[in-house]
Amino acid sequence: MHFSSGSLAGGSWRENIVTNNALVSRGIPMPASMKTGTTIVGVIYKDGVVLGADTRATCGDLIADKNCSKIHYLQPNMYCCGAGTSADLELTTQLMASQLELHRLNTGRQVLVKTANRMLKQMLFRYQGYVGAALVLGGVDKHGPALYSIHPHGSSDAGPYQVMGSGSLAAMSVFETRWKPDLDLEEAKQMVRDAIAAGIFNDLYSGSNVDLCIITRDGATHIRPYDVANVKGKRLGKYDFKRGTTAVISSVVRPIEIVSESVKKITTTEESMDTA
Repeated sequence: MHFSSGSLAGGSWRENIVTNNALVSRGIPMPASMKTGTTIVGVIYKDGVVLGADTRATCGDLIADKNCSKIHYLQPNMYCCGAGTSADLELTTQLMASQLELHRLNTGRQVLVKTANRMLKQMLFRYQGYVGAALVLGGVDKHGPALYSIHPHGSSDAGPYQVMGSGSLAAMSVFETRWKPDLDLEEAKQMVRDAIAAGIFNDLYSGSNVDLCIITRDGATHIRPYDVANVKGKRLGKYDFKRGTTAVISSVVRPIEIVSESVKKITTTEESMDTA
């Protein structure tokens, strides 16, 4: 099918709309959008990078884990937050941590953050989005602090703050409102905490606690948890009722009658499994 260049109308390509409608009319379903079910963020401050993540893991509409760790180690000078499919994230970050360590040993130098960004995006691009790993990569190297967001299909963005996950819109509103150049550490930590909390309270697939990772030239500090956003309330009422509180109107007791009984003996043979 030929796609012409067309003109921009109403914020969308008119030819793409016509093409999509034609495909749907032929019985080809539109691709379904996927929720990553997480809020992960990062921000650069004057001495380094602060990464943040929530701790809720979901399986469809069920909460599978209330306190999972979404901040993954790559190198002593860089960490990575992950959103998407848990198995893909675990294996992707473990594989990349191994590859980056081999790179460090081979070159004898500290790995640059942009090197990790390039290796991650090239790996994800090879799988064309079928590895469900959306990442926020942050670290500090000889060029200073660096922060990237990497999408599952292999594209990446660099900037002073990054957000990913299903709660990213709420988190982005915090950064767009309050970010400024040369943040100090406490301002950056509070901003990341508030961005994750915004995702937790506005996205059902994000929840529980706020984890932080602070990366400087001297190393990284992983704070888990930094804050408990959803504090479980105390049960005020008592639900212990005395016997007889609920009236029994009637009761029926039916005895069990044994009609017949047989016992079958199982004999062992030479072909039976040896369990010795």
